[in-house]
Amino acid sequence: MRLTRRSFIMASGATAGLAVSGCAMLPRAPLHSALVPYKAKPSSPAQGEWVASTCQGCTQWCAIEIFAQNGRAVRVRGNQASKSNHGYVCPRGHMIPQQMYDPDRIKGPMKRTNPVKGRGIDPKFVPITWDEALDTVADKMIELRKAGETHKLVYLRGRYSSTSTELLYGTLPKVFGTPNYFSHSAICAEAEKMGPGLTQGFFGYRDYDLEKTNCLVAWGCDPLASNRMVPNAIHRVHEIAKRGTVIAVDPRLSNIGTKAHEWLPVNPGTDGALAGAMAHVLLTEGLWNRDFVGDFKDGRNQFVAGKAVDEAAFVEKETHGLVKWWNLELKDRTPAWAEKETLVPAAQIVRVARTMGKAAPKTVVWMGPGVAMNPRGTYAAMAVHALNGLLGSIDVEGGVWQSPTGPKLGSFPKADAYVDEQAKKAAANKKLDGRGAKDMPAMMGARPGSGVVTNNVANGMLKDPGAVKVMIASWANFNFSCTGADRWDKAMAKVPFFVHMVPNPSEMTQFADIVLPSTFNSAEGWSIITNMANGYAYAAIQQPTVKRLWDVKQEETEVMWLLAEKLKAKGFPNLFDYYSKEFKDPETGKAPATAMEFSAIATKMSSAPIWAAKEALPGDAPIKGWAEFRKKGMFSGARYPLKKNWGGKFATATKKFEFYSETLKKGLLEHAKKYETTPDDILAVSGYLARGELAFVPHYEAPKRHGSVQDYPFAFVDYKSRLNREGRSANLPWYQEFKKVDPGDVSWNDVVKMNPADGEKLGLKSGDTVRITSPAGAIVTQLRLWEGVRPGTVAKCYGQGHWAYGRVAAKDYAKAIPNGANNNELLVDDYDRLSGSTARNGGFTGVRVQKV
Repeated sequence: MRLTRRSFIMASGATAGLAVSGCAMLPRAPLHSALVPYKAKPSSPAQGEWVASTCQGCTQWCAIEIFAQNGRAVRVRGNQASKSNHGYVCPRGHMIPQQMYDPDRIKGPMKRTNPVKGRGIDPKFVPITWDEALDTVADKMIELRKAGETHKLVYLRGRYSSTSTELLYGTLPKVFGTPNYFSHSAICAEAEKMGPGLTQGFFGYRDYDLEKTNCLVAWGCDPLASNRMVPNAIHRVHEIAKRGTVIAVDPRLSNIGTKAHEWLPVNPGTDGALAGAMAHVLLTEGLWNRDFVGDFKDGRNQFVAGKAVDEAAFVEKETHGLVKWWNLELKDRTPAWAEKETLVPAAQIVRVARTMGKAAPKTVVWMGPGVAMNPRGTYAAMAVHALNGLLGSIDVEGGVWQSPTGPKLGSFPKADAYVDEQAKKAAANKKLDGRGAKDMPAMMGARPGSGVVTNNVANGMLKDPGAVKVMIASWANFNFSCTGADRWDKAMAKVPFFVHMVPNPSEMTQFADIVLPSTFNSAEGWSIITNMANGYAYAAIQQPTVKRLWDVKQEETEVMWLLAEKLKAKGFPNLFDYYSKEFKDPETGKAPATAMEFSAIATKMSSAPIWAAKEALPGDAPIKGWAEFRKKGMFSGARYPLKKNWGGKFATATKKFEFYSETLKKGLLEHAKKYETTPDDILAVSGYLARGELAFVPHYEAPKRHGSVQDYPFAFVDYKSRLNREGRSANLPWYQEFKKVDPGDVSWNDVVKMNPADGEKLGLKSGDTVRITSPAGAIVTQLRLWEGVRPGTVAKCYGQGHWAYGRVAAKDYAKAIPNGANNNELLVDDYDRLSGSTARNGGFTGVRVQKV
């Protein structure tokens, strides 16, 4: 079904009617049933109430308010008390009612009756009761206990809340006894954390003082569409453009690129070369920030292209190793050299670097996953983030900040007393994701083996099919969202027993033996979410704002309680005893007696330090009591303190901002010692080019590319839509209708963008059906010629290509025929092995394009 703009506008006011009429309860109600044009009646003041909750449409987790009428959600806005989103939400938030009342949501537990598993194979699900479903799950888990194989239980999580970290992701594996629990984070954006982590000791997502920024460099990200803090970016970018300069570094013309004064369409994967050349200009032209970095003893600039500098001649202040960085990497990285690598004109590199330097320290280099999620991304992330250090923008007004610290949540009781010897022994088994292997340092936090390698779990399962006997996953769809997606199809087909806890029946669900329908937690579940933006950290509530239409339960709390009950009845009481004995209502002291009580009490315990504080907390006005907290919905801490880490307070090995990373050196030496080898050997087997001292400074590593340029001449560029609610919105008519808000895209279709110059060479035109082939696979989609991608690349938005999920997302859900194509069927399975992150950016996958 296609909506016309006219019919959509006439129908959009009836969103509430879709829910109230009951159409959403019908499993196969025609989608157009609530979109029939009608004659508008005179409006009257809306009767209802705004109820506070949290969006979770992306990892900003905006505090929101949902307007509820007669128990139904009809409108969404930002929480009016929010200092982070200013009371607004981006397009994702406005899609909540459609996602909530999606008629294709799973409405009750189901079990598989077809033992054969595979893509496109009908599971032949039949409805069952919650009692039967959880009995079956508990039986399978007890079998593992009896066989001494609890380590063969695997838990995978996609979207989660702070509650999940404790009760599902933390407590379930610990008490039951398995080391195999894995979060989705490494397939998302984790590699970018290595930049600030290995230079300033902060392995996290940064905040930005956009209110005072005079030069914003959006590098490998689109703050107006994704990469967190979208409402704040939308609120501030026009102000920056008016008073200063906006710069976009991206192979495609993104949303922010359309607003930028300068667009640098960098050759994918060469970000490190561009950053090095900019650093070269900043140093040779004396544009580094002396308050933060320091200066030459005699005040004379000795940074001259091609010439080494005596380290003793420069005195650093808040940084470490600047001259080493210059001598090892930067002295030869001229703009002319960089032009050959990046295909960005040398004159533009010089002009932009000067602009950045002159605006410093109120210059923000906002780095995103486009920089780092590639096979050598750690060093690219270091090179780009090091510019913030040179510019002195770290922790200053108008600059780049670490995550603000805000209200601390209450800790749940320790579960140690409920962990038996079997569980302790099982937890010592090797993890299935291969972290800490010689060729997979996974040094998140600079500690070898500390980073999750989510996508590699499929490889571990294929290598050892007996390693997994029971798998539980929540809000995850790795068969669709992971590169080399077919590996997950093959691996999941071999899992003897799989339980999927999700709102919609995704591709991963088709491999499940038991399906448990989750609440849509923005409006049906209990939790506390924490995040930050605009200089403030905050805690926001998720709470039931509407009546549940279907027989769904919250996976993080309700399902855990009910499953623990079943396990106790079958001889394993540890988990239920922990929940029922250790959890108490902070107001009444009452222990939970039901799953719903447990869910609410866990939320109250988590947030109690805010609404039951013994003394006033830094930040917002005190909140007096649980009822007031539920009404207000959030609490923001104090504003981020300037120069927080200056004066030797950085969490690095030297306590300074490290251009020469002693922090990385320490971690690599530790990992090499484990395997009785050298850092050079570790880097070689992990696929990096640097050797010796160069390995410890930000530097350019030539892109690793899968597929020769002769066979696969185009670099493939994957990017995210501003309408993707964590990849869960493709089944919504609004997503399809408004897809054209993403530059270069069209509504109700899926297109790959190619520069017209390339199209002319191949004899292709807009509207052609084309096959895109990579070393990993092939997809078929429609071509659009568009000047917004640099020659030699093709760009395609992630999100379409579902063969499951629902009747809008799929062309034919019953026959497993996709609507559009999934980028992950093209992208090769590879990693940035220093972080453990999945490679998906940087043009590392070469493709060819042919007319069908």
